[in-house]
Amino acid sequence: MENNSTIEDNNTTKENKSSKWKSLVKKFGIGGIIFFTVKGIITSTLIYFLGKNFWTVISNYFTTLFE
Repeated sequence: MENNSTIEDNNTTKENKSSKWKSLVKKFGIGGIIFFTVKGIITSTLIYFLGKNFWTVISNYFTTLFE
């Protein structure tokens, strides 16, 4: 009896994991998921390149300010 209940519990947890993706697809749709993915890639790229050049811009500003 106890073995049957543990097997059923394991099956329900597997179903809950897959239903999370299904609920996200229902909520946002395929287009929404693609939009948020592309938005995240663009935002990450901008943060990387702006952060990379940030210290160069600041240092040039201060060197010209004190000359």
